[in-house]
Amino acid sequence: MDDDELIAQIRRGNANAYRILVDNHKNLVWHMVLRMVSQQEDAEDLCQDVFLNVFRNIRNFRGDSKLSSWIGSIAYHVCIDFLRKKGREKSLLTQNPIPDTCGITSIYVAGGKIDRDRLKTVVHAIIEQLPVQYRTVITLCHLENCSYKEIAGITGMPEGTVKSYISRAKDKIREQVLKQIPDIQLVLFEAE
Repeated sequence: MDDDELIAQIRRGNANAYRILVDNHKNLVWHMVLRMVSQQEDAEDLCQDVFLNVFRNIRNFRGDSKLSSWIGSIAYHVCIDFLRKKGREKSLLTQNPIPDTCGITSIYVAGGKIDRDRLKTVVHAIIEQLPVQYRTVITLCHLENCSYKEIAGITGMPEGTVKSYISRAKDKIREQVLKQIPDIQLVLFEAE
């Protein structure tokens, strides 16, 4: 069932269609919310809030954007409101130094092969320490494969800002990976 038919079914009161909508978009919402608020308990509550907002406002969806972008926008704004209410947005929006939280000093295992799980652990820990805007755009870009235009639609940021934030986030991730795992430099130069 495509998005238009799904929306039509939901508007007609088909509860099964709403369950399909939730199933189709729960990963997008979960990734965004968890990256933005970082606390699993808060994220679970906020995901429910997002889908309640979707349900309440589905009649207002005009189809000017993709359904996933509209739902992502709701998720983004629910999280921003939550962070404002918690008074944490100011501290999350500032760039704090990223501490060494991984405790991993090498990404190699026996035989000189790269342990991708170790590298993934390091990168995810670094992403968790980034300012909320950077975490959000990186999540949408790399986990959800959203285009710059879609990310701009979800966040309300200009497309140029999205590109800039993604670039800055990648630079910070690269910088911290090199700082925390110096022997990764060899791998980076091999890839060039």
